[in-house]
Order: sequence, then C-alpha cells, then structure tokens
Amino acid sequence: MSVFTGWRAALRIARRDTLRAKGRSALVVAMIAVPVLGVTALDVTYRSAYPTTAERLTAELGSADALFRDPRSGPIEQLPDGEMYMSVDEEAVPDESGPAIDIGTTFPKGSRAIDIRSAPADVTTAYGITNTDIFEIRTSDKMVRGMVDLVRGSYPHGAGEVAATEPFLKSTGLDVGSTTTVRNSGRKYRITGVVEKPDALKTEALYADPGAVLAPWKADAKNDKKVLPPNERPVQWLVDGPAGAGVTWPDILRANESGVLVKSRQVVLDPPPDSEVPLAKKGYQSYVGGSDELSVAVVTVVAMAILEIVLLAGPAFAVGARRSRRQLGLLGTCGGDRRHVRAVVLGGGLVLGGVGAVTGAVAGIGLTAVLRPILENLVGHRFVSLELRPLELLGIAAFGLVTGLLAAFAPAIVASRQSVLESLTGRRGVRRSSRVLPILGCCVLAVGTGVAVYGGTTGDSGLVSGGSIVAELGLLACIPVLVGLLGRIGRRLPLSPRMALRDAARNRGRTAPAVAAVMAAVAGSVAVATYTSSSTAENEFNYVPTMTQGTVLLSSSYSAEADVAERLPRARPAVERSLATTGRRADYRRVWAGSDCNVYESESCGSLEMVVPAGKDHACPLTGKGAKALAARLSADEHKELMRSPACLTRLMPSGIFNSDMSSIIVADEALLDVYAKFSDPAAAEALAAGTPVLLNKTYAKNGEVTIKAVHRYSEKDKENRAQHPGKPRTTTAKLKVYVAPEKYAATPGISMVMPQRTAERLGLHTSPAGSVYTAAHPPTDAELQRARAAIDQAGGGLWVQAESGPYKMEDTMLVILTLLAGLVTLGAASITTGLAKADAEADLNTLSAVGAPPGVRRKLSGFQCMVVALTGVVLGTLAGLVPAVALRLVDLRDALKTMRAEPMESAYTPIVLPWSTIGLLVVGVPLLAGLLAMAFTRSRLALARRAG
Repeated sequence: MSVFTGWRAALRIARRDTLRAKGRSALVVAMIAVPVLGVTALDVTYRSAYPTTAERLTAELGSADALFRDPRSGPIEQLPDGEMYMSVDEEAVPDESGPAIDIGTTFPKGSRAIDIRSAPADVTTAYGITNTDIFEIRTSDKMVRGMVDLVRGSYPHGAGEVAATEPFLKSTGLDVGSTTTVRNSGRKYRITGVVEKPDALKTEALYADPGAVLAPWKADAKNDKKVLPPNERPVQWLVDGPAGAGVTWPDILRANESGVLVKSRQVVLDPPPDSEVPLAKKGYQSYVGGSDELSVAVVTVVAMAILEIVLLAGPAFAVGARRSRRQLGLLGTCGGDRRHVRAVVLGGGLVLGGVGAVTGAVAGIGLTAVLRPILENLVGHRFVSLELRPLELLGIAAFGLVTGLLAAFAPAIVASRQSVLESLTGRRGVRRSSRVLPILGCCVLAVGTGVAVYGGTTGDSGLVSGGSIVAELGLLACIPVLVGLLGRIGRRLPLSPRMALRDAARNRGRTAPAVAAVMAAVAGSVAVATYTSSSTAENEFNYVPTMTQGTVLLSSSYSAEADVAERLPRARPAVERSLATTGRRADYRRVWAGSDCNVYESESCGSLEMVVPAGKDHACPLTGKGAKALAARLSADEHKELMRSPACLTRLMPSGIFNSDMSSIIVADEALLDVYAKFSDPAAAEALAAGTPVLLNKTYAKNGEVTIKAVHRYSEKDKENRAQHPGKPRTTTAKLKVYVAPEKYAATPGISMVMPQRTAERLGLHTSPAGSVYTAAHPPTDAELQRARAAIDQAGGGLWVQAESGPYKMEDTMLVILTLLAGLVTLGAASITTGLAKADAEADLNTLSAVGAPPGVRRKLSGFQCMVVALTGVVLGTLAGLVPAVALRLVDLRDALKTMRAEPMESAYTPIVLPWSTIGLLVVGVPLLAGLLAMAFTRSRLALARRAG
C-alpha cells in the first residue's frame, strides 16, 4: 500500500469518526475556531480601522478634487500633501484682519466650487441653551459625499432648515422635526435630518445651506449694535477641476502665488518629484505617520494569540484520541501498526483543523461585520469598507490547519504507544510525573521572564514577544506538578469539591492540558487589561486639571460690563436650581492694578504679579540652565517628585481661571478655601479675617513673606481712574506677611494666593465681583449645563458655568479592539475547554452513578471538576499575562525617559497598575460560569455504555 493510499484511508477513518461523534468533534472544531476567529477579527478590524490615504482624502474633500483656503500669509510655498506651508516672506506675520483673497480667481478654468463657512453659535435645546458649531455648506451636493453623509431624514434646503449630527441630538434632547433657535440672531430652524462626518462620528454640529444662518445673522448685527456678529472662521472651498484634468501641481503653484493653500486629491496620491517642489528643495519633507506599523503591544499580543491556538487545540485532540482509543485498538487487531494509529489521529487533526480554521476565519469576518457599528463608535470614525486581505486571511486559516496537525502530534504519539489490550479495555494506565520537567519549567520561566524584561528595557519587540512566549511555556511545564498539589488541599472540603480536586490530581493527563488551554486564553486578556489600565493611570497622572474636581464655577468670564455685580445675585439661584450643588457657596472677586486689561489694550493697562524669591529652593530645577543635565541623571520616580514640587507646579498648573493675568491671586474669604481648595483650617480662616493673605504655593514665600509687584498704569480712555491717578505709570512692591498652606495645596488649579478685600484696598488695587464656586454632587450633565445656561440667560446673561470634566480618554484603537476580542476568546475558550474536560470525565461520572450516587452528586462533581480546571487556569493565566504587560510598560518607560531627557518638563511617569476588577471578574466569573455550564449539561440519569470486552 502506497503512502497516499494509507493516508487516504486514515483521512476516511478520521472523517467517519468526526461524523460519528458530532458533539465531541464540534467542541474540537470550536477550540481551533475560537482563537482563529479572534485573530481573523483582529486582522480585518485593524486593516479596516486605519484608513488609506485615498480614504482620508475622501473624508476631508468629499468627492471634490481639491480644497482651497486662505491662510492669510501672503504668497506661500507648500508641500504636495497640503499639510505644511511657509510664507515666501519668512518674516511676514499672518494678518487675520486684512482683506481676504478672492479665492475664486485661483481656481482652474472650467472648475465648479462650493464654499464652506462656519461659526460657533448659541442655540436652544430641549433642556435650555448650548453652544455648537454651525456649518454652511450645501450638504445635498454630490461633492460633499464622503465628507458629510445623510443618516436619516432629508438634507436641509434653503432658509429655516438645518441638519444635525447624532451626538448633537443626543446631548440636546432634540430629534428630526424639532425646532432650534439661534440665540444670536433669534431665528428659528427646523431639523430636517441627521448627518454625520464619517471621520469624526462624535462631532456635535448643525449644517445649513449657504446663506441660511450666517448672512441674516451678520445683517442683524449690522443693523442692531446689541447683536454681536458671528465669529466666522476662514472660508474654505471644495473645487471640482475641469473634467479629466482635476487640480494639478501647476494649478497649486499658481494658487500659492496668490497666497492660497491647496490640498489636491490628484497631487497627494501622485506627488511631483522634489525637484519641482520649491519647499522640498529647501529640505522640508512631509511627515510620515506610523499608523501602518504594528506597535510592540500588538506584536506581543498577536504572538501570544498564536501560542494560544496551539495550547487550545492540544487538549481537544488529546480528548479526541482518548475517546477513540477503542477504535484505535481495533485498528491494531486488524494488523495496523503504530504508524497507522498515528496517521489516523493526525488525519483527525487535519480534518478537524481544516474545518476549524475555515469556520474560525469565516466567523471572524462575520463577527467583525456584526460588531462593525460598535467598533466604529469606539474608534470614532466609519470604516470605509471591511478590508479583507486574502493572503493574510489565507495565512491565518492555514496556520489554524497546521496548528491542528501540530496539536494532534503529541496525542498521536501517545495513542500509538498504547498497547492494544489497554486500548480495548479502556484502561489508561498510571504513569509517574516527571521530576525533571517542573525544574526545567521553572528555569525556562525565569529565562523567558528575563528575556522579556530585557526586551522591554531595550525596546526590542521581538525579545518582548519571544520572552513572553518562553515564560508561558515554562509555566506550562509546571502545570502537572501544580495540579498534583491540588489533591492535598481538599482533605477537609465537602464531598463533591474534595472528589473534584482528587480527580484532577489523579488524572493529570486530562487536567493539565485543559488548565493550559484556559491559562493561554486568560493570559492574553490579562496582558491587554494590565497594559490598558496602566496607560489609563499614566494619562490620569499627567492630566493637569483646570479646576478642582467636584466643583462648579459661575464666572463673569472677565466681562467688562458694569452690571456684573448686579447680575451675579440673580444668576446664582438659577445655577443652584439647575445643578446638583451641595454645601455652601463661595464668592470671589477679581483683583488688578491700574486700568483693567480686560477693558483696555495691554500697552495701556496695569499688571500684578507675585515675585519669586531668588535661590534654588524657589526655582524649578527642571527649567533653565542645567535642566537637561539634571534630567539625564534622574529616574522616573525622582522626576515625578520634582514635577509635583511646589516650584515646578508654578510652571505646570494653569492660571487665568479666576483672573485674566498670570498672578493667580483672587480676593475671597475662608469659604473659598473650604469649597474650592478643600482646605479647612481654622488658623487660615483667622488669618484671612485678620487681613493676612493665605498662600497656597510656598514657592513665593521667603521668611513668611510674599513680594507683590504692581504696575499702576492707567489708560487715557479710563477717564475716571486716570483723573485720580495722573502722571506716569508707577511701579510698587510690597512685602506681605502670609499664612502658608501645607505643600499639597500648591496643586490647587488656578489659585496661588487668596487675599482679603481690605489688603487689596491697602495696596491700592482694584477689585470687582467675578463669580461663585459651588460643590457639586456629581459632574454636571449636558442637560444640567444647558438648563443652567438658559436660566442664566433669563437672569441677564453674560455669565458662564464651568466644571472640571477630567482627563480626556485617548484610547488606542487597537488596544480597545484587543480588549474586546481577548475577552470574547477567553470566555469562549474557557467554556469549550471545560466542556471537553467534562466529556473526558464522562466515564468517571458513569462509575459514580453505578455505585449509587444520586444525580445531584453527579452534577456537583461535574461542576466542581470544571471549576477546578477553570480557576487553576485563570490564576496561572494571570501570572503569565503579567510578564508581557510589565515588559511592554518597560518599553513605554524607556521612551518616556528619552522624551523627558530631551524636554525635562515632560513627564516620565510610567506606572504598572494591575486591573484588579478584570482579574477579580476572571477569577470569579470564568470558574463560576464553567461550573454552572457543566452542572447544567450533566445528565441526571446514567447513560448506557458499551462494554469494552
């Protein structure tokens, strides 16, 4: 018999065995298909989530050939991509107030163009008033397709109609058919449809036809001085070039001579040589992004996914081979030797691996299609299409097939070594565990961890992924010994869990592969979750708040109107009714010297500042001379301490929240310390009552005193104050005794010192009521803020409500996708693995019933058996997943230190934060789910079984 004939017979036997044991075969197929599904979905999503250059151009230009705009810089030179340009006169300053260029004269002859105009505006909502962007563009024009698309309803046509984005409708409580009023002009508009920007799905905006909103608004402002004109942005033009010609590079050069910047689809996709680009001749090059390159994190997780496929498929074929041992024994009685037994088992691997690979690939594509809307909302833009790369998908499927063969290899060898008698009688025999394997596993685990950590410190993605895989393999080798220890810890447990632990320890050949499969699935989830939680903690630490968390600010926004003091008392009850404020209110006043810079030009107004004393104790060592030399010697933790020192916080914390200048001095009483700074100190309250300022940042103090420098300059237009202070500007310095707050209050956003009113008057400073601060029960919602805006408007307007929104979540697209897919694969793999373990233990359950055990004991034993497998796998998987996560954070630390040593004020803080919620969910949820599934699918009655003899 030829080799091919032998394999044909083996494949035929494997196919028949697959069809005969449909349930077991389905589990084996699922074990291979689940990780293939995850990798396929990851590949398709990754390729679809990052748009190509042509797709990005469509999102920016629609179906037009080019976008023309005036940067107000005079004649310019630009690069072909339109992202970078420079004025021909390098000393020219952009003139925003100068006359606009007639851009239409720069279009190629025979072109068609539509303009894009926009401005922010206050509009009414279902709750109150909000501020949003209004775009005037003919959205029904075919040139806009791909840039702005209709989702539902109809396009706006003419005056009185607008279209809105879904986020705008969601935040305002409006819908198609609702009416909104542009407060600035008083005109009403009906919402006719919902549109979206495919490249920015979270945009909140309104769209109207040209001339529908801004032109009447400007006309009203011209006729009524109480109506402020729109703060209109520079006009842009979408241009369709002459048929068959488009907008060429010579067209762009001619437009550049007139000072017009052009982005042409044709030129970006097929740029001219550098010899024809004036700016390129000067050495300027376009920025080349790295979105097409896989990050170290993605490479590592994909490598672990490959190992996961192998580890998941292995126990599946091991169970299959054991369930078919009688059939393999019959093969031996018919003259088959070990070679034939191996061929049959490997044939099963080929058949089931092929079916699993194809099923996983197809299911992965289908899953991505089903989850596409969710994924698009997560990444914030539409996928132009599901990009399927046949070679990559074929490679993933082929790898699944090869994995099936490799996973069946070890069970094939084990099955071929069994004697015919053992196979026919169903006895598995007892084999002692290797004493060398655990020692070798510990060594491999240590070496793999060391390699991964070294790769993290050097930034080598190959070492990180390779070391992580080696460490996981080392932990894999230790599983049999760890499983053997389980039987010893169940001596005092109730019957079912005790039997489950002892069964796991006695049948290590069945338990260890199942534990390894769960471990592999959980390791990927833990690695992604740890990396994500650590990155989130880093972003939260680096975020500089504009206000104290949990507070709401009602401010006049430096209004120059004289009736602010009258409007504040009317606005405060409106805010208190609209927002969830708690506790008492803290009022504050602005303080300044000379003429108010909010009213008069900076050249003719005064200034106020606190003088930083001389000496290194009062200067931030991360700025100035020697900062880079110091940064080169600092560790990340040392740099973190310096960054949060009071001296460096003067550079880091924002100013201008309560005052328009940089002094961060406000006039208030002890209520503001309590409500805003969260500083409740009777001594500080007594100091303020006695006329002594409270200093929150000790950097400004020396020997308990602060130096205040004031320039009393009065504008000629400030007639009242100018009459009282004639003559030249005068500069005064005053030393004040201050109460210095503890060091932690130096991080209070926007305030460095709280000054009593009488102290400001003694120094000859001017003050004015500016606002109030409240404690909020929760961050204000969009609806609450809109209600507050409307209530303030009814009280006279001119005031604003602000709240701290917290750090913006900059989520990496691939990390979000990996987190979702890792969780899906973990749940599926754990369920299927425990199902296989249950199927393999069916004979033991039958024996239990034969000796009179009630059905409840069978169910409990089956449930606890699967819980033992799942819990052990989850714990080991958590340990295995921490290795790549820590190594990846070391890569980030290396990059952060490099950046910090170039720019010392850049943070190098790179924490490693364990995702305890995720780990807790895995430790509790996965074993509990596995146990409940096993109990649910365990039959109460004894199943009839054939005799072995």
